[in-house]
Amino acid sequence: MTDEEAMKHLQDTLFVIGGKWKMPILTALNKGCSRYREIQRNVPNITTRVLSKELKHLEENKLIERKVFDSPLSVEYKLSQYTYSLLPILEQMVVWGKNHKQVINKK
Repeated sequence: MTDEEAMKHLQDTLFVIGGKWKMPILTALNKGCSRYREIQRNVPNITTRVLSKELKHLEENKLIERKVFDSPLSVEYKLSQYTYSLLPILEQMVVWGKNHKQVINKK
């Protein structure tokens, strides 16, 4: 793989999981929140419009699944199996972020 191809793949990854709201939404779903209002309550300060947009983006990228029930009409969201391949990477990012914070706080 060339450096250019590697950079493109990295940029694709950051595009899919980056931003202010995607990680908090995935965390809420991982905690068991499945309905729209539950997710919204577990992601402080997110607007209805932004939550709808981010859920659609996560679904388009196969990180979540959306299921519609007819009677009574309701919608539930859940993490896709594919998302679980991302979790070890996110755990490593948390460790890196913690270590980075310590490095920059040293005086």
